[in-house]
Formats: sequence, structure tokens, C-alpha cells
Amino acid sequence: MIKKRVLTSILSIAVLAGCASTAPAPASKPAPMATAMADADAAVKAGRTDQAYTILKAATVAHPTDKSPWLRMSQLRFDDKQYGEAIVAGLQAIERDPDDMLAYSLVAASGLRVSSKALNDLTQKNGFTGSVRSEAQDLATLLHTKLGGPIVSARRSDDKPRPAGIRAAAPAAVPAIKCSGPFCGLN
Repeated sequence: MIKKRVLTSILSIAVLAGCASTAPAPASKPAPMATAMADADAAVKAGRTDQAYTILKAATVAHPTDKSPWLRMSQLRFDDKQYGEAIVAGLQAIERDPDDMLAYSLVAASGLRVSSKALNDLTQKNGFTGSVRSEAQDLATLLHTKLGGPIVSARRSDDKPRPAGIRAAAPAAVPAIKCSGPFCGLN
């Protein structure tokens, strides 16, 4: 009888000791944002943009309200010509800071690149007609108006006349401006 009590007590102590040793370890604190950004920049400089993107993605989880990793991911994807992902990350940055003009610029420039490619592909397939064509012309006119640039010339590169509604602008002297920033390649 005593043996059963002793054996039961030993088993109970062993079970309790086993439960105590499997308690979860305390969660480690996330790395500060400055550290994550520095690590991502170092990875980019070393040519490992995928690693930088992974670091920044982890930073978005650790710091969900900070726009910085989203903005940097948008810039990285824009530089890698992955415009769809640049748009998504840029919109996340805008959600966190609606006044961030760089985020808006990345989204707009990426969207224009995607649109340009789609229109080019459509034109090459001879499918650029009807309402799609007129809507594209309206958008081009709107862009030229908003950006303050000259309207496209009246002749195409193949010397065919432009459709009605597209007018030529007088040649304007464009001042030489040194470009420094992520959008220099857009000119």
C-alpha cells in the first residue's frame, strides 16, 4: 500500500515537473526599426535585394504602424521593375501616412509603367481600337494637363497622322535639370 502511494507521488511529481519544463520561452523583442532598415540597406548594397525584402517584410510584422519598411519595399520593387508589388507596398505606406508624397509618386509611376506596357502590348496585337483607344487618349491628355508637359507630336514614329483629338504642341525649350532620385529613368 505504501509502495502504491510513493509510486503515485513520484509519478505526480514527474508529470508536474514535465509540464513546468515545457512552458513557452518568453518572446524576444523585435529588432528596432533603425536596425531593420540598416540591415536591409546593407543587403541591398551587397546585391541581395530578396534578403532585404525579407528583412523589411519581417519589420512590417514587428512594427505594423510604421510606413518605413513599406516605403522601402515599394522602392525596391520599383527598382527591380516589379511594378505590381511596388504599387501594393506603396499603397500600404500611404495607408499609414496619407501625406507621404514619395509613396504616391512610387504608386503613380509604377501604375504608369504597368499601363504603358499593357498599351504597348495591346498596340502590337492590333487590339488598340474603339473605346479603349479613346479612353487612353483622354487619359494621355489628362496626364499632360496635370503634369504640365507638352502634348505628344502630331506624327507617330511611323509617320502616320494622329487621330482627331490629339494635337501637336509647339516645340518648347526644356530647361536642363539634373535628376537625382528614384524617378530619373522615367524621362
